[in-house]
Amino acid sequence: MGKGSDVTNMLLRVGRGDSSATAALLPMVYDDLRAQAASLFRSQSLEHTLQPTALVHEAYLKLVKSEGQSWESRRHFMAVAATAMRQVLSDHARDRRRLKRGGGAQKVAQHESHAVDFGSAVDIVDLDDALGELAQRDARQSRIVELRFLSGLNTEEIADLLGVSRRTVELDWRVARAWLRKRLAEASAR
Repeated sequence: MGKGSDVTNMLLRVGRGDSSATAALLPMVYDDLRAQAASLFRSQSLEHTLQPTALVHEAYLKLVKSEGQSWESRRHFMAVAATAMRQVLSDHARDRRRLKRGGGAQKVAQHESHAVDFGSAVDIVDLDDALGELAQRDARQSRIVELRFLSGLNTEEIADLLGVSRRTVELDWRVARAWLRKRLAEASAR
């Protein structure tokens, strides 16, 4: 049995509420989660107080403590983890903004292979707000942005995960990217 199927079996056990599986899962996915967190921190200022290791642990706890959460595969888990990490970073940045009265916004690096062409770093709070707006307009487009931008999944992986065609992912990505670029430019002009 391969590593991927071991993780999938463990994820199924976690989804059923097996607490021993929750403890056993972390070492199996930790390196991947840590790499994902590190990529989110690449272009951030040195002033941030949340470290990649803390982000991994907070996101992991958020994931495994969610009632009724289930994952189809390791890839699905990692995609959901990217969303959890974005939420943790966004919450952390919002808290810091409140403390500094608008200053100290955190920046998040774009996954190099899926850049959206709006600079080397994006304010995580602005990105979170924009993705929330996009999700209200088109939930699938928002999910595609998360999977591509934060998880670094390619078109084929996203299509497989969402159960849609590659062409649908490509079209949704183009529309979402244009909308997101405009929305983030407006946010940075404020």
